Amino acid sequence: MIAKGGKAVGGCMLVVALALAGAGFAAENSGPIAQGDAAIMLKEAVAGSWRSPANKARDQYRHPVETLEFFGIKPDMTVVELAPGGGWFTEILAPFLYAHGHLVEAAPSPRGKGPSKFEQKLKADPKVYGHVAKVVPFVPPDQVNLGPAGSADMVLTFRNTHDWLNRSPQALDAVFKAAYKVLKPGGVFGVTDHRAKPFADAAESSKTLHRIPEDYMIEAGLRAGFRLAGASEINANPKDPEDVNVHRLPPDLAGPDSEHAKMKAIGESDRMTLKFVKPSDVTQ
Repeated sequence: MIAKGGKAVGGCMLVVALALAGAGFAAENSGPIAQGDAAIMLKEAVAGSWRSPANKARDQYRHPVETLEFFGIKPDMTVVELAPGGGWFTEILAPFLYAHGHLVEAAPSPRGKGPSKFEQKLKADPKVYGHVAKVVPFVPPDQVNLGPAGSADMVLTFRNTHDWLNRSPQALDAVFKAAYKVLKPGGVFGVTDHRAKPFADAAESSKTLHRIPEDYMIEAGLRAGFRLAGASEINANPKDPEDVNVHRLPPDLAGPDSEHAKMKAIGESDRMTLKFVKPSDVTQ
């Protein structure tokens, strides 16, 4: 019933206006993908319009949905990504974690004045990257503080461990120790990298081929206190002979033009995908 003076009508209009404003606020804070089933959210993040065609073309080799599902990612997790480079996986992680999770990026400090290209990328598209919690300096073995001990559910690194081994075995060990420290008991350290031949000399294959043997990587994780929860062949490539410098393969094709057709036929590198878990029975 409408009261005299239209007060009831005005009240209704106020309620509707507040409801619409609340819906708009909720939509704005849910991020660029619809909230719901985690598997569907991952697929929507991978299909996002903010990802370039060139990056999407590499999904066939990098298998982002399958890889992140194997690691067990959930939209309400606190996730630390190590050395994101140009942000290939950040383009997927940021919208996936936008509404309910926290994404921390551990990246090298910019060499010059002002923000790095990666930080500029984050600032340029707040609808996608606006909820990235922070960017922390990360230069192993000297700068490896990823946050308070026991504060993260997951730490991820994609094709970076050989670079740290190239600095020194101590730098790689420092990364594993830092990941272990920041993770909660039961937390996951997900690692992918270019795979060398089994039991190859790790330092030599890392330096000359940018590859690490899987046995060496597993040993590094166990040495830091992790348990190996799983090893997946999601990112395996049986066409890769594992004795070629990975930059000669797609997408770089850094070798002579005469070998490009052969390298394209191989595809991107054969990669290990390892899931390490911090034991749940440890105390911080």
